[in-house]
Amino acid sequence: MIPKPPPRDTSMGFLYMPPFRLFGESVAGEATCLQIPELDLGFDMGSCPRPMLPSKHLAISHGHMDHIGGLAYFCSQRKFQGMGTAKVICDTRIASSINRMMSGYVDLEQQRTPFELIPLLPEQPYEIKNNIFIKGFETEHTCPSFGYVVFEKRTKLKPEFLELPQEKLRELKDRGMPITNSFEIPLIAYTGDTRPGPHLIRPDVRKAQLVITECTFFEPDHKERAKVGMHMHLDDVAEWLRVLECQNIVLIHVSRRTDMLYARTRIAQVSGEKLASKVMFLMDHKTNKLRYEQQCIDAGVPLPLKGPAVRKPRSPEVAPSAPGPGPAAPEQPAV
Repeated sequence: MIPKPPPRDTSMGFLYMPPFRLFGESVAGEATCLQIPELDLGFDMGSCPRPMLPSKHLAISHGHMDHIGGLAYFCSQRKFQGMGTAKVICDTRIASSINRMMSGYVDLEQQRTPFELIPLLPEQPYEIKNNIFIKGFETEHTCPSFGYVVFEKRTKLKPEFLELPQEKLRELKDRGMPITNSFEIPLIAYTGDTRPGPHLIRPDVRKAQLVITECTFFEPDHKERAKVGMHMHLDDVAEWLRVLECQNIVLIHVSRRTDMLYARTRIAQVSGEKLASKVMFLMDHKTNKLRYEQQCIDAGVPLPLKGPAVRKPRSPEVAPSAPGPGPAAPEQPAV
């Protein structure tokens, strides 16, 4: 009798919602770690799969182990792999605790892992890329918790100057006269773990292009469990969907007990097909794979390879004749 091999790890979820890719893993109570490569930004680090390492900035929502347990390893591996010092953004309320946690590893390893901690006050902006900023806002969970909004700063010429020639505009600008208005475009809202509250309907969350939020409970009789744990229930998400202006909302932090087919059916039942069409599940591997393949077909690009490449046999016109009598044996595909 040969023993069974160990179970395979759950593969990371992946979604492409132009212009952003979102990948990572998120299972309630186990681990949440996300990355958006176009922004060089990650959210939380409950575990640290290798694809998470390129995130130059990492925003931590709160201090529960399934959201922060891989932080030290993330910082260490970025240095070890020559990727530079990790920049960790967090709520100022938990900054000292993160520093103490990281200091504990200095005693264990007898070496110091470099990292840069960036504590933020609520609404304090921090630039992560040119004209792209992140700011935090307080959410409601069983420990101090932060949500984040990523936004782009743009400027627009004031209406009274629209008819002026470029030479005159340059002259006014050189004289120090403000000729533009600044405004913010919310790109992504990330809630971390939270219960429903006013923070979910603030304008920059409602108007974000992409919303990433937890939804831990789906069963109708689990509403009280959601309240006790200060988590989101599917009914909360359905109500929230009516005011959100996002193109897509991605649900994370779904527990292992929740079947994805059941979850998709329930969201359609409680919110209606139109609103449910905005909803995606990061860890719904089958649906997301089919969706991405259709995106490739629509864009006219080759589908991703499914396994090792296979060498095509040579065409009969150029294939060399087999030695000796009889037809040539077909070439075996490479494995």
